[in-house]
Amino acid sequence: MFEHISVNPQVMGGKPCIKGARVAVYMVLELLENDLSFDNIISDYYPQLTKEDITACIEYAKTIVEQEEVHFASELVKS
Repeated sequence: MFEHISVNPQVMGGKPCIKGARVAVYMVLELLENDLSFDNIISDYYPQLTKEDITACIEYAKTIVEQEEVHFASELVKS
């Protein structure tokens, strides 16, 4: 499903990364959060990445959030 993302305990402490690059998904997301365009990320920070790699970071994060189960403390205490 995520052909551009890999998780390897020997690379970046096991954080999800772009395959073939020591660039963690969260690092790309931080740049996007700061309003950098795909082109700026590639030209100014990570020339080894492609637009597809950056899109894969967004898709990976979206999938993680979609699958996450959130439990609130108030829901755990039932009278």
